[in-house]
Amino acid sequence: MNLNWKEERNLTMLTDFYEFTMSNGYFINGRKDQVAVFDMFFRRIPDEGGFAIFAGLEQVIDYLKNLRFTAEDIDYLRSKNCFSEDFLSYLEQFRFCCDVWAMKEGTVMFPNEPILTIRGPVIQCQLVETMILLTINHQSMVCTKANRMVRAAEGRVIMEFGSRRAQSYDAAVLGARATYIGGCNATACAMADRDFGIPAVGTMAHAWVQMFDSELEAFRSYASIYPQNCTLLVDTYNVLKSGIPNAIKVFDEIVVPTGYRPKGVRIDSGDLAYLSKKARKMLDEAGYQDVAIVASNSLDEYLIRDLIRQGACVDSFGIGERLITSKSDPVFGGVYKVVAVERNGEYVPRIKVSETLEKITNPCFKKLYRFYNAESGKAEADYICVADEELYTNLPITITIFDPVATWKQKTLENVWARELLLPIFEKGELVYESPSIEEIRAYCTQQVDSLWDEVKRFENPHRYYVDLSEKLWNIKNQLLKEVAVN
Repeated sequence: MNLNWKEERNLTMLTDFYEFTMSNGYFINGRKDQVAVFDMFFRRIPDEGGFAIFAGLEQVIDYLKNLRFTAEDIDYLRSKNCFSEDFLSYLEQFRFCCDVWAMKEGTVMFPNEPILTIRGPVIQCQLVETMILLTINHQSMVCTKANRMVRAAEGRVIMEFGSRRAQSYDAAVLGARATYIGGCNATACAMADRDFGIPAVGTMAHAWVQMFDSELEAFRSYASIYPQNCTLLVDTYNVLKSGIPNAIKVFDEIVVPTGYRPKGVRIDSGDLAYLSKKARKMLDEAGYQDVAIVASNSLDEYLIRDLIRQGACVDSFGIGERLITSKSDPVFGGVYKVVAVERNGEYVPRIKVSETLEKITNPCFKKLYRFYNAESGKAEADYICVADEELYTNLPITITIFDPVATWKQKTLENVWARELLLPIFEKGELVYESPSIEEIRAYCTQQVDSLWDEVKRFENPHRYYVDLSEKLWNIKNQLLKEVAVN
């Protein structure tokens, strides 16, 4: 990865102002060194899907490694006239010293389970909230959407074309990164290729064709310059009457005589199913059975699936705004909540209670396990327990789990392996985790999705994957709820 992406900006001040007011309050109240535990988790899967995908950890690591307050930052905070000088002096000497655990990037994840946990001085835990949330929320949202489109394409190539519709330049580049992890094959974004090694692709826009006196002249010029990689955009005027015939003529006149084979044609408008079938017939009859047909034009997973069902002759899809912005469900609802505070060497659980059931948090410093069927290798359930609970991870086990809401619903899992999902990332502020390459993350993501039963991967009414609490954790949570009710 290009180091400029990591080092060009100090993002320490990209935080909500109330994180400073709370931190100043902790400092004045003598709580600056009090240890707290915070969890990041999310409450709802986008697009009512069966699972989401964790992405953005590498950028969180870069952020935490480089936390520092500059003289300009301190001057700005002093100008607000609401922070103590002792607190500002503390920020001048700031050094991140927390412990952090997180899932590996590319891990499939489910609502209400911890996906990142941070433990350390409460001020430090508080100040990093916004950056952790915005980084993981954004990339996880886009990665999850990309994987839906990749699965809909049933092995056909998916290219991300969304830079110009992303909400910012950061969203364009990091969004491209997230789509690649989710399974997309390439991006139109040159910076994503330069900085992350994601293959960049692209040929021409309609402007190229319109700059010449005729479509045929435009195609001839392009093919003469790029005979080794000739893909022509055929819908500027009329796909079947001029675009495909002119493309075939140029393939015959210029590309083939130079010793190359043309790569493809792209259709960016109209009835893609009808046009692609007609275009395929014309290309095949001209001897270009190997020329790919690329479709683009406001596509999403449902349109891709429908095109395939309708017999569209499309070999690859270029997808823009509906992918890079996750247009159908553009907010990933990850939240960051305190779950425990340390007192006299023990962790005292904390809970947030709400009349909205899904907003009640799971208290305690916790662990997260995933159970895999020893025979099929498929993921069966996730299991959240208190941090001092241990499960065997080196041999198959039998365990009975229960629904944390409808507790009478129980299931005994036999012959399953347990895998702990939260890995140590920082220990007392020191990085102890080596980030995989993006190719390794992408391959791991594919393996993770493959570990799910097909019923969980349905687009409509997917099977609800079990995420259950240990009996010990459930009892603690239930007792806290009773105490809140009494008070």
